[in-house]
Amino acid sequence: MPNRYRALAPVFVLAFAACSNAGSAPSTTAPAASLPAATNPGATRVNVKLTDALRMEPGEMAVKAGQALTFVVTNAGAIDHQFFLGDEAAQAAEEQMMQSGPMGDTAQGITVKPGETKELTYTFQVAGQAFAGCHVMGHYGAGMKALITVTP
Repeated sequence: MPNRYRALAPVFVLAFAACSNAGSAPSTTAPAASLPAATNPGATRVNVKLTDALRMEPGEMAVKAGQALTFVVTNAGAIDHQFFLGDEAAQAAEEQMMQSGPMGDTAQGITVKPGETKELTYTFQVAGQAFAGCHVMGHYGAGMKALITVTP
């Protein structure tokens, strides 16, 4: 199914720096999506690279609540990776679900094959912390995540 049916729209102002995030403080806010991407052509685009070193680049992002962002996610590695958005509770639930096998693309996450680029458009509605994470077996625990700080 094409991403435009799976992705939900957003509008973000993004500032980011590539760095690792193991040991981030617990998040307090679950991301919330808004309008379908097709209805929000003004979304800010942010390139994200997934690597076989089990890293997301950038490793930290800052976005403004209520603004749409289209994540342009490229798997630069030779193995499958995932890009899933959510607070710590959502990341833990996704980790548990992925233990039974890969899930299909959703409004909060996409699976990206080696060499593939996919887009996910999303709006965080509430200020707080969220994460982008890869839940392919062992990846999230090894640090394959990015901190997303949502500002008012």
